Amino acid sequence: MYTLQDERRVYLDYNATTPPASFLSRKIQEWLSLWGNPSSVHQIGQNARSLFWSSKLHLAEFMGCHPLELIATSGGSEANNMAIKGLYEKYFPQDPKRDEIVISNVEHPSVKAPVEALRIKGMKVKYVPVSIQGELDLSAYESALSEKTFMVSIMYANNETGNLFPVSKLVKMAHKVGAFFHCDAVQALGKVHFNLSKLGVDTAGFSAHKFYALKGAGVLYCRKGLLPGNLIHGGPQERNRRAGTENVLGMACFGAVAQRGEEILKEFKQLEQMRDEMEQNILSSVSGAKVLGKKGKRLGNTSCIHIPEVQGETLLMNMDLKGYAFSVGSACHSGSLNPSGVLVAMGLSEEEARMAIRISLGLGVSKEHLNRFISDLVDSVKRIRSFS
Repeated sequence: MYTLQDERRVYLDYNATTPPASFLSRKIQEWLSLWGNPSSVHQIGQNARSLFWSSKLHLAEFMGCHPLELIATSGGSEANNMAIKGLYEKYFPQDPKRDEIVISNVEHPSVKAPVEALRIKGMKVKYVPVSIQGELDLSAYESALSEKTFMVSIMYANNETGNLFPVSKLVKMAHKVGAFFHCDAVQALGKVHFNLSKLGVDTAGFSAHKFYALKGAGVLYCRKGLLPGNLIHGGPQERNRRAGTENVLGMACFGAVAQRGEEILKEFKQLEQMRDEMEQNILSSVSGAKVLGKKGKRLGNTSCIHIPEVQGETLLMNMDLKGYAFSVGSACHSGSLNPSGVLVAMGLSEEEARMAIRISLGLGVSKEHLNRFISDLVDSVKRIRSFS
């Protein structure tokens, strides 16, 4: 499976966004003819509705759930906000004694921000720490849970380090005290095999553009029987759960990639070996370099590397001029002068956190790409250090 990307550059920032699958360019031309409003009862509208619904079927089959359990959104951020704010608006008034929310201290901003909004409304927030290896402190998690816990929101995979959390185990512990469990699973789709029905989460957020589809589309998984309050009011779309004319093209692309989900998972397994070889070559060629979170369970494509005496942003700009794209943290915080909150939460100083880069691989990256990258990276590090 090939992706659409600039062959003149080496793209190593797949956790920020993925290039669209190449086969979508052909399908989009076909789908553009289905421009009707899917809420219209005439044939033109119903043709669009059929495409929209079939896309949900493909997603549900790949994710292991019922299509009616998927609510179309504009992306992962809306899905996370809808779960956290929506569950609060709908269910908190029914049991106001449950006034605590538990999250990890390395969550994505699209989780931290809505939780902070609920804190302002009076909810108490408990943060579960992670170790220097990026692993969740299970003892602290268990201690944070009680009969006062309304909701837990913990990600499946960290976007900066790739560290994986034991979601199934965390869900059981949360449900034992009667709390809802939401999972930001944006980084897991297409990288980790899971079945939502077996995973046990109450809600989970996903984004199309992290899965070789288009930006502007996503879904919120909401288990049968659960109905969060609306974030967007208006028409009766999505069975009165999310108003607004549906993004048919975005969902069509999302569903089409999901049809090839098993193929993507198989190809993704090859990336882990490439990632490990890349890390070993960098560690042996760059003095003092270390892989953050290496001893913990990680996504097979993600590598967060600390390079002492080299500012991450300086290295990024230097390598960008040579034709390479990677990251110094979450893409949602690009341009920020603040160090990575994830790395600081893992125990790094602010100065150390500024000396880290994130490399994330995906379909289309070859060993030749990585060999060139490593060679130029080593040269850039030597050059930058020579000025200090």
